Amino acid sequence: MEAKKESVVPRGFSKYYVLYLLKEKPMTGKEIMDEAEKRSEGIWKPSPGLVYPLLGRLHRQGFIEEGEGGKFKITPSGGEALTQYIKMEQEIKKRVEAVKTLGYQIFTAGKLIVEDMLTELISGISKLQVEVTKLSKEKREEFLIKYKAFLESELNRVQEELKK
Repeated sequence: MEAKKESVVPRGFSKYYVLYLLKEKPMTGKEIMDEAEKRSEGIWKPSPGLVYPLLGRLHRQGFIEEGEGGKFKITPSGGEALTQYIKMEQEIKKRVEAVKTLGYQIFTAGKLIVEDMLTELISGISKLQVEVTKLSKEKREEFLIKYKAFLESELNRVQEELKK
């Protein structure tokens, strides 16, 4: 029995990548698949089984609309979802780098533990991002404010531990 091939892109990434591509210009599902393969230099070619159901979900969520010639284009709501994702991703990267730097400064051997923890954290965050996009705008904003406060408090706690 063949082992399941691990995806080269994290879960939840496809949604935002499609929105990103459609922000550049309207595309058909085939054009999206071809563009992803081209930009990844053949490393990632999303399948029709990924792209077309994803386009259906994005359409139902109001993030895209179908235009002339079967080409999809991003809506203002889709643009806002993409902007929020980019902001969250940048904030997470900034905090992960801070924790990584602190971890490397304290214990060379401990960096493996820190990397493992960060890998798990990033995986959990990807799953969380998928769920957050399902919330209403008000609930999403409320959640993101609480989540930001949580991350800041955890970073402060880690910094205090490292000072000891």
